[in-house]
Amino acid sequence: MSKLSIRDLDLTGKCVFIRVDFNVPLSKEGIITDDTRIRETIPTIEYALRRKARVILAAHLGRPNGKNVDSMSLRPVVARLRTLLDGALDADENVAFAPDCVGPVAQEMARNLEPGQTLLLENLRFHAGEEANDPAFAMALASLCDVYVDDAFGAAHRAHASNEGITHFVAQSAAGLLMEKELNYLGKALTEPFRPFVAIIGGAKVSDKIEVINALLEKVDSLLIGGGMTYTFLNAKGQTTGKSLVETDKIEVAKAALKKAEARGVKFLLPVDHVLADKFAADARTQVFSGDGPFPAEWMALDIGPETIKLFSAEIADAATIVWNGPMGVAEFPAFAKGTNAIARALAKNEDAITIVGGGDSVAALHNSGVADKITHISTGGGASLEFLEGKILPGVAALTDK
Repeated sequence: MSKLSIRDLDLTGKCVFIRVDFNVPLSKEGIITDDTRIRETIPTIEYALRRKARVILAAHLGRPNGKNVDSMSLRPVVARLRTLLDGALDADENVAFAPDCVGPVAQEMARNLEPGQTLLLENLRFHAGEEANDPAFAMALASLCDVYVDDAFGAAHRAHASNEGITHFVAQSAAGLLMEKELNYLGKALTEPFRPFVAIIGGAKVSDKIEVINALLEKVDSLLIGGGMTYTFLNAKGQTTGKSLVETDKIEVAKAALKKAEARGVKFLLPVDHVLADKFAADARTQVFSGDGPFPAEWMALDIGPETIKLFSAEIADAATIVWNGPMGVAEFPAFAKGTNAIARALAKNEDAITIVGGGDSVAALHNSGVADKITHISTGGGASLEFLEGKILPGVAALTDK
């Protein structure tokens, strides 16, 4: 990695500002329903605490639009942090909460931190200056610390005050252990993949994924397409697909991608059969349709069919590097989640491959299928991982200090 890592910093006695991703789902009662993002950054926090650092954690939660919204407070995270940090220099007993992320109270609490203690700041987005990347707000955040560490890969594709602006006002800015892991796995997949290299891209719209599709066509040996975008590609090949989702204004874009794959010798696999529904609903009537003829006019495709699962699974079984982002169908409906869950199990079965998964629905399928522990790397940043795969520069990464 070309950027400084937390491993490169002298942390002893220093006040370390760590930007983390604690944008976790909360129930109406304010209970954390999935603490994955908190758990993933614990190694970075413990690394700093064991080196006698004074740790300040900053994160956002939801979209409060620059206003103080009680339901989006980070206060519920404190108890979970104390539990997860149990054993790191008694850190479970030393996690304090600041009612604001800037201002006199935050300043005093930061100043009073002892080595081995942790302070979690209130939601950064309670201030409009965070998303606006306001220099004054960034300077106020920087005034709390000696060095800066970014461990929030999920926010790295946004130039905000806490991950880009702050770096202009601190002496050193480094990647945390989670950020380092994300960049190393994704970077290696793109620059030196073990081959065959297979990418699986799902989701509803070609418009959302065409940039990553075009970028991957420069690098992969096989590209597997699923989800709603399938039917724009099938229309581009001349097949009519009933009431399935089709972006008519992207048919020419889809044609161009198909031509690019052919020119580069990339195997471009589209579903060969489909689970059709008579309406967009969890309780819809279903049928399996195969072949390249026209779909029944009043039906829509909501998942890949059994033959496609076999086709895709065989391709996955032969791969040495696999990147997966996006569901194969309407995974929020159990009747149409079978394809997505089958792909999850196929990845897990190939224990010899480097497997990298990003995107909420794809990651959910791993957990639903009970195979998350068999995946090499699960990315914490859906949007960030997509932009990285597209070859875009991530502002939160570019801002870090070069080695």
